[in-house]
Amino acid sequence: MEREPMAGLTSIDLFAGAGGLSEGLREAGFRTLYANELVPTYAATYALNHSETTVDSRDIRWVDAGAVRRDLGLRPGELDLIAGGPPCQGFSINAPLRSTEDRRNHLFREFLRFVEEFRPRAVLIENVPGLVSFQNGATLSAILQSLEDLDYSADVQILYAPHFGVPQTRWRTIVLAVQKGNGVQPAFPVPYRHAPMRVNFTSRFGGRQLVALPRSVELPPHTTVSDAISDLPRLENGELGARVKAYATAPTNDYQRALRAGSPGVFNHEAARLSTVNLERLAHIPQGGNWTDIPFDLLPKGMQSARRTDHTKRYGRVHPDGLASTILTKCDPHWGAYFHYDQDRAFTVREAARIQSFPDAYQFTGSRVDQYEQVGNAVPPLLGAAVGQSISAALGAKTDALTRVI
Repeated sequence: MEREPMAGLTSIDLFAGAGGLSEGLREAGFRTLYANELVPTYAATYALNHSETTVDSRDIRWVDAGAVRRDLGLRPGELDLIAGGPPCQGFSINAPLRSTEDRRNHLFREFLRFVEEFRPRAVLIENVPGLVSFQNGATLSAILQSLEDLDYSADVQILYAPHFGVPQTRWRTIVLAVQKGNGVQPAFPVPYRHAPMRVNFTSRFGGRQLVALPRSVELPPHTTVSDAISDLPRLENGELGARVKAYATAPTNDYQRALRAGSPGVFNHEAARLSTVNLERLAHIPQGGNWTDIPFDLLPKGMQSARRTDHTKRYGRVHPDGLASTILTKCDPHWGAYFHYDQDRAFTVREAARIQSFPDAYQFTGSRVDQYEQVGNAVPPLLGAAVGQSISAALGAKTDALTRVI
């Protein structure tokens, strides 16, 4: 007897982290049936926010992909999408070592093992821009060839998160694949905003430019930092306050309205305590300024000999009308522009999550250090939603998804 097909688009998420990509795919109409994430605190946050998904925190190298498929009641070819991002440290342009001996680089093989078992209609792999230059492009070539060998048409683009409404200078390499006989290019999203950008990584592969650019000069401008966080309650340096806080104002723009939907208040909004010397440094930094505004005798010893053209994001106070630095795994001012534009403190976890485009109802578990890591390692949901929506269209799906185009 034939089983009835599952309603809507279905996916699984491997190396799922705290669930940023799955959140974006959910907004684009996908139901994530299964997620694998090794780090227990990340898996706990994922499970809290995706109660409909089976969350597996076993080491993926020891997971039987066939057993997962059968447990989900799927035949090969019935799943719509396998998505995920194997750990990116081995490929990062900022990593001190990029050795082929780093076992994290070979976790792509585990991802591809699931593709071979499930035979999904589409595949999504996200990673850092450094993937393009790693081993002079040999790793990326091997990934694309492996997908071709599995009877997929595959391609790659580098997407800039501000082009899709995310208020930070974040880049991601996106590999997409669809079953052969279907064109893969329609599965890539088209930028719908303009934003200032600077490419500081290898962006050419196979003789072509990979960075996706807006196709029109008449698009709206980028979402600003103040667009993202100006309605959140003010905090003093080190202030914790209630677990759930009231909003400071009514929403002032579409971004705030969309992210506040369904949330009873503000979670994960506590101010880490800056040291006395960092508060002294911060007093000298204007909006849009950085370490070069700090008096010489207050600079960290290691930066007193730095050229003023180097490290221009360190000890930065963001400009309210600009983009934030890439949100990293900790909002440490020594590593980026993480000082609030008009409050003398660093970003809270919730402010970092807003800048990553997580909805306010999305709660992060574990210690504050854990929470910063989860946010910083995540795919911005708005970027995931844009990719998910374009994949959905390429698959010919008709859904009632309410993707946040903001």
